[in-house]
Amino acid sequence: MRMIFCKKLGGCAYSSLRRNRPDLPRNVLHRKIDFMTEFSSTIPPGRAPTPAPEITIRSVESRADMDACVELQRQTWGEAFSEVVPVSMLQITAKMGGVAVGAFDSKGGLVGLVYGISGFRHGRPAHWSHMLAVRPEARNLGIGRRLKVRQKEMLLALGIGTVYWTFDPLVSRNAHLNLNRLGARVAEYVPDMYGASNSELHQLGTDRFVVEWNLCDEDRPRSASPRSQSSVGSQRSGVDSPVRGPHLPDAVEVPIPADIEAVKRTSVAEARGWRASTRRAFVHLLSSGHEVVGFVPGVEHSKYIVVSTSPTTPCATFPREEQSSR
Repeated sequence: MRMIFCKKLGGCAYSSLRRNRPDLPRNVLHRKIDFMTEFSSTIPPGRAPTPAPEITIRSVESRADMDACVELQRQTWGEAFSEVVPVSMLQITAKMGGVAVGAFDSKGGLVGLVYGISGFRHGRPAHWSHMLAVRPEARNLGIGRRLKVRQKEMLLALGIGTVYWTFDPLVSRNAHLNLNRLGARVAEYVPDMYGASNSELHQLGTDRFVVEWNLCDEDRPRSASPRSQSSVGSQRSGVDSPVRGPHLPDAVEVPIPADIEAVKRTSVAEARGWRASTRRAFVHLLSSGHEVVGFVPGVEHSKYIVVSTSPTTPCATFPREEQSSR
């Protein structure tokens, strides 16, 4: 597979890395941390968001609104999905400091939803954003980001400064939204977080990143320090974990498909290979003194950028596995 070097980060990917690693000089970001890629890293997954002037973002209030929320969940996660949040919980959430906000089109139809509950985590007020869903025909319009921004405004008004949620590390568009556009950080990787599921979306299991979104101080300096050693990620289809290489000082590159759903439609076995290799990589890295500091979206493959959090922690090494015949 032919590969070229991309010498600079683009757009949101650069902003995310700059925010998460303010200790790195700009010349290091541009020159020393060069990301191996088959394409320009400035291209986000899918087409660029365009304005959606006909979409209204507001709280879910009426019974009809809540019924529409239940229907949207079934359309998103499948008719047989047994863990739909019912109308009764939506009603209670609204009364107890939670958030249920919808995106409505010009005819009043619900095209997007963000929902979560508020409480305490680590002794502080916090919010768990349980779900974000946008109808397929309304995606790539910036609706997901608008819903999260409204959620942020409502929570700050309640004195809540931290939001947690999960997303599938294999879904590139969600990683781009959560890490690059919103500025959340990966707090942990949880294998099979939700256990067995009858959702059509969960054929690959429910491994998840838990992310933390600091609403009050998103640009807070981090304590991570650059290292001189380097690692790169395999370009093969989920058959290798990241391995040591000569090109990326202080960085481990964990690749994923740009469109895991397209991979799954072509070969479920290949998609499961991606799950297995990324699980192995993230469990090893995040349990051995590393953190995810950036995400580079792409056309065929996207990449997470992982670095050591301590000057005393060496860059990760991985035992090589047998190469797949796929």
